[in-house]
Amino acid sequence: MSITGGIVLFIVVWFLTMFVILPIRARSQADDGEVVPGTHAGAPADFRLGRTMLIVTLWSVLVWAILAAIILSGVISIEDLDWLGVLGERVPN
Repeated sequence: MSITGGIVLFIVVWFLTMFVILPIRARSQADDGEVVPGTHAGAPADFRLGRTMLIVTLWSVLVWAILAAIILSGVISIEDLDWLGVLGERVPN
């Protein structure tokens, strides 16, 4: 895996983790009973972006390290994922 590949993998993992973490413990304005006029009742009541980003980054580093270790160790290679045989047969050396 190249440096660029590692960075791209981290960004993808970070955004996937963000979408998983966002709804956890989220409270809407309707849940708190204080809907600000002009906003939707489902809008977040007390959203802490910094705290959420820190949690997402910590989990992303863990997941990225596991995925990078699997990729770099060769446990799973691209040939293992070629179920349709598109890559063709490997030529022995």
